[in-house]
Amino acid sequence: MKSSEALRDIVIGMSDGLTVTFALAAGLSGAVDSSSIIVIAGIAEVAAGSIAMGLGGYLAGKTEQDHYNSEEKKEYHEVEHLREREIEETKEFFANIGLSKELQDKATEEIATDKKAMG
Repeated sequence: MKSSEALRDIVIGMSDGLTVTFALAAGLSGAVDSSSIIVIAGIAEVAAGSIAMGLGGYLAGKTEQDHYNSEEKKEYHEVEHLREREIEETKEFFANIGLSKELQDKATEEIATDKKAMG
C-alpha cells in the first residue's frame, strides 16, 4: 500500500512540475530571444519546484504523524482516566455498525478486560 501511495505522489509531482516548467518555457519563449535564458530559467524552476514539493510533502507527512501521535496520546489518557466514557464510546461504535445490544455489551466487556492484569 505504501509503495502505491509513493508512486502516486511521484506521478502527481512530476506532472505538476512538468506543467509549470513547460508553461514557464512557453511564456519566456515569446518574450526572450535567447534560448539559453529559457533553458536556465527552466532548470531554476525545476530546482525550486523540487524543493517546494519536497518541503510540502515533508511538512504534510510530519503534520499527519504529529496529529496521529497526539490522538494516540489523548486516547491512552482517556482510557486511563475516563474509562467509563471510553466504554460508552466503544458500545456506541458497535451500535453504529449494527450489533445487537447483547453483542455490544459482550464485545465491549471483552475489549475492556485488562488481560495483562489477569495474566
